[in-house]
Amino acid sequence: MKCTLILLAIGSLILCALSAGCTSPTQVEIKPSQTITIPTPPPTTSTSTATVVSTPLAVETLPAEQDVNIVVYKQRPDATIHLVYNGGTGEIFVQNVMMRVIRSDGEVNEQYLNDGTRKPRRGDELIMDGTRGTDQVIVFLTSAGKTYKIYDEPLANPYY
Repeated sequence: MKCTLILLAIGSLILCALSAGCTSPTQVEIKPSQTITIPTPPPTTSTSTATVVSTPLAVETLPAEQDVNIVVYKQRPDATIHLVYNGGTGEIFVQNVMMRVIRSDGEVNEQYLNDGTRKPRRGDELIMDGTRGTDQVIVFLTSAGKTYKIYDEPLANPYY
């Protein structure tokens, strides 16, 4: 008898809750969340002598909270130019890294680290062809929406 009364009381409470609308959503219409996709720029390799207008003219120091470490060197046997991205305190802000090589024969090449397909990660490396002469290497870094010129030096091939 007690079990029947308890089951009847629980059933009537559930029926009252359902009829009161306590289990229905409070919004009139449920909207799915919207995802916004930002198109990534296609990878570019340029051999023209035109300069990019939006890039800074002088080497700039990154703010302390956005500081990252890169290493640029020229390989001896084949004169290739290497850029190694080592990350740092500001690596979370880095959107892309681009290296421009002005070769001693006058050819200008630009290439993005990871071809612009993803954000740079520690240990990523970009290798571009150089000459046996002195090549000018310029590295641009986009961090927190602003582009900085972080490296601009001539690289001579050692032992030639």
